Amino acid sequence: MATARPAAAQETFDEFLAGLRVDARRQGVSEAMLDKALAGLQPNPKIIEFDRRQPEFTQTFWSYVDKRVTKGRVKRGRALLSKHRRLLAKVYRKYGVPPHYLVAFWGLESNFGGFKGNFGVIESLATLAYDERRSAFFRAQLIDALRILEQGHIAPDKMLGSWAGAMGHMQFIPSTFKRYAVDYDGDGRRNIWTNLPDVFGSAANYLSSIGWRKEETWGREVKLPEGFDLELTGLGTRRSVSEWARLGVRRSNGKRLPASQIKGAIVLPAGHRGPAFLVYENFRIIMKWNRSLLYAIAVGHLADRIKGQGGLLAKRDSSDRPLSRAEVEEIQSHLNVLGFAVGEPDGVAGPVTRRAVRAYQRGAGLPPDGYPSADLLRQLRQAAVDPGGDKKEDVN
Repeated sequence: MATARPAAAQETFDEFLAGLRVDARRQGVSEAMLDKALAGLQPNPKIIEFDRRQPEFTQTFWSYVDKRVTKGRVKRGRALLSKHRRLLAKVYRKYGVPPHYLVAFWGLESNFGGFKGNFGVIESLATLAYDERRSAFFRAQLIDALRILEQGHIAPDKMLGSWAGAMGHMQFIPSTFKRYAVDYDGDGRRNIWTNLPDVFGSAANYLSSIGWRKEETWGREVKLPEGFDLELTGLGTRRSVSEWARLGVRRSNGKRLPASQIKGAIVLPAGHRGPAFLVYENFRIIMKWNRSLLYAIAVGHLADRIKGQGGLLAKRDSSDRPLSRAEVEEIQSHLNVLGFAVGEPDGVAGPVTRRAVRAYQRGAGLPPDGYPSADLLRQLRQAAVDPGGDKKEDVN
């Protein structure tokens, strides 16, 4: 069973707690609360196992969305939207975040409160703060969690969350709670665990504070014309809706886009054979909540479905399959060898890897969509045997 490794050389857990007490007292946490919150605390090996566990396979766009935007979740989301419509309307008037988006975040973060996590937050954060991997980050989160207890927002035994310390209906980490949670109903506590006015108010305050645009949507599924320049895809290229329309981009049903000067970007979460989305500023705001392109699309699409819109129209590419982490590492290794530097292979296809993929595709005469796929891996294996035809490019 995995165990935490001390962040400071040779530091015991008791020594770690002693130092933590000093730091927490400096930030206003009383000795009485520290005694209560830290009594009998020990590192939890299960939390380290979760932290070290890496999924064997990546997820395709369709597998990710199918798992999160289900018929059952859409149906329940619509019912809850109706049930809480008055509260959500009041929150909307104050913060400018439409109700169906708040319900969508709620659905994805905790299945509408059905699974908020059952780990003690102090135990989780103390375990991760004592461990060497991300000790500084989790130590700061732990002190913020102790301050939340000191302020009386929740009792220590009721402060439950995920193995990584995300809390409540919307899975706020303590630093997010500290900055954005609100006492919406005025009872003197910011209760994101059991009080829905505080839950919705806090989520809306967070989104509004980081730039949510009240009058805009998140994006829409679109249809690209034959021969569309894939170099224009990606979050780095923004053009107005009207400009995209002049380039032949259409609604997913083939109709013209509206005349609008709102700027958006075209993203291809499953490569050029998959669906295309024209995404606006609120999409980028969703990505500040969770820096995942797939998560942001899932939130937006679930919000649309809850509001009453239909499903996606793009056809599924039957050849697209999940890659194992080892296969993604192999792609990264081949790119490095061919001169498209991605750094140490880690099995995660992040922005640097995708830029390198696009640069390789460009040099190899392939559609430059930046998408790591099984077909790309086959191409790279062949290029590794005969690399002479591929032109290196600077992807940084």
